[in-house]
Amino acid sequence: MSRAHDPSGKSNPFSTRFTRPGGIPYRFPPGMSAELLVERLSRNGWRGQILGSHGSGKSALVAALIPAIERAGRQVVLMELHDRQRRLPKNWTQRAGLSRSTAVIVDGCEQLAPWNRWLLKWFCRRRGLGLLVTTHRSLGMPDLLCTSVDLPLAQEIVESLLGDQKLLISPEDVKQRFEVQQGNLREVLFDLYDLYERRRPVRPAL
Repeated sequence: MSRAHDPSGKSNPFSTRFTRPGGIPYRFPPGMSAELLVERLSRNGWRGQILGSHGSGKSALVAALIPAIERAGRQVVLMELHDRQRRLPKNWTQRAGLSRSTAVIVDGCEQLAPWNRWLLKWFCRRRGLGLLVTTHRSLGMPDLLCTSVDLPLAQEIVESLLGDQKLLISPEDVKQRFEVQQGNLREVLFDLYDLYERRRPVRPAL
């Protein structure tokens, strides 16, 4: 008999469809909101950086900010960099509609080579475009917010993902993986995906 699906018909709550940026609502610090951060970004001439370590919620914050930026009258151009991507997408500067009401967002900007980061800043300044980046270290732009995840927040997020399946993953499970992954929530959720698969109820394949 082979392992089959959960007889309840429920998907693994830690699958990518639930945990991708935007899938988990960003938890803003007390007294902070998307609108307040966009107001701060506007005061800084639509230039800013979101600082944070791996898995601390930078991409989730960007997903939360985009609708508020658009409501403020800015067109958003989002570029997401992965796997040591050293250059921006080819010909992005030739996109139609780039104007002084455009806000360029580069998620993972620290991966760019120094020369390409300089060109990005220069182009946006020359064309009057807004520029918001996420980065692990300062790139010399105004700070918008520093993201971080502590254990209580990680446990709260996991509990919300589990819904009525909380018996399968305990707060202690989250604590152990949070310590192993040194606070990287993304890696914690990857680990919990595997743990959930091992524990979920199954029925034999027919």
